[in-house]
Amino acid sequence: MSRIVFFSIPAHGHTNPTLPVVAELVNRGHDVWYYSFLEFKEKIEGLGAKFIPCDEYLPPISQEELERKAGKDFAALIEMIVDTTIALDEKVCAELRDFQPDCIVSDSLCFWGKLFAKKLVIPYICSTTTFAFNRHTAKLMKRSLKEIVSMITGMPRINKKLQLLRSHGYEAENFISIIQNDNETDTIVYTSKKFQPMAETFSGKYAFVGPSIGQYSEKASEDRKGRKFIFISLGTVLNQNKDFYQNCIQAFADSDFDVLMSVGEKTQIDSLGRIPANFKVQNRADQLAILQKADVFITHCGMNSVNESLYYGVPMVLFPLHSEQRAVADRVAELGAGIKLKGNKPKQLEKAVAHVLANRTYLENARVLSEDFRNAGGAARAANVIEVKMNGSEF
Repeated sequence: MSRIVFFSIPAHGHTNPTLPVVAELVNRGHDVWYYSFLEFKEKIEGLGAKFIPCDEYLPPISQEELERKAGKDFAALIEMIVDTTIALDEKVCAELRDFQPDCIVSDSLCFWGKLFAKKLVIPYICSTTTFAFNRHTAKLMKRSLKEIVSMITGMPRINKKLQLLRSHGYEAENFISIIQNDNETDTIVYTSKKFQPMAETFSGKYAFVGPSIGQYSEKASEDRKGRKFIFISLGTVLNQNKDFYQNCIQAFADSDFDVLMSVGEKTQIDSLGRIPANFKVQNRADQLAILQKADVFITHCGMNSVNESLYYGVPMVLFPLHSEQRAVADRVAELGAGIKLKGNKPKQLEKAVAHVLANRTYLENARVLSEDFRNAGGAARAANVIEVKMNGSEF
């Protein structure tokens, strides 16, 4: 039995794909620890892994700050990551020295996991729930002028934090060395080579295992005969967008569509006005179950949501909110499995959905990617990769 430690950030899109992998490893007899956050405690412990909470070490952050940092303020994100690393340093290093793990698997944005692995000389695997990025694919991000200016003006703050890391014994040559994997870093990517842009530019150290969809979440698909079904969601972070939700209601109210709209925990459903009879509006939804019966998905283009939509062969109407999501949306549109919104007014929403449903090519292309995703290996292949790493072999 090997000892494996996982690290992730407090985000569903980064944590959820790792859970079927944890389940697979536990079922194979491995001892798994997971440094995570209380909202994931029940899920992680339910898999048979040891859950270690990190909530009290995360710098206090408001919803407004989180929205500013998530994909928008790079310097603020680095500050938060470094502060978290330093706060966790004494506790985690002592625990890992005692546990002596054979391997650390850390999310690509959970930089403290990578830093702990290097400091303690523990074999490290990067878990990438977005596209894999290198100097070639970084050009696809197409950051806005505001994001670029924010990054440039934030460099003095970043450099100050890097000095703090070095003073605590961490390797921090520059911020690029922390945030970017090179072709020598063992990396699990939760998409397929077909969907990954410029996949040929990555070394064999990158294992493109496809979406990690747990069997525990599988539900029988319903017959899609009759009225078409639209699913609408802006994910779990940047989902407070009252104007967008009201535009969706106006676009599809009393239409021939059945609509389920997930608006997030902090959106007051009563504030949206009259809910038409053909609508269901919920603060949260079982996305995997819903996508198995949806005909079209209006999405913010988070990688996890897009992966799940394509896994079930559902074409999309794409409404990205920042540069990372725009890169995902561009790839979906390029492969013909969805259409990007030209605006979010009711008429534009109505026209985009009608276009996707009227042109069967979108559905056919989504189904091609679905087959490709299912053949990529998923959680079982990711577990194989981790076992190979622990045995000191190549992927």
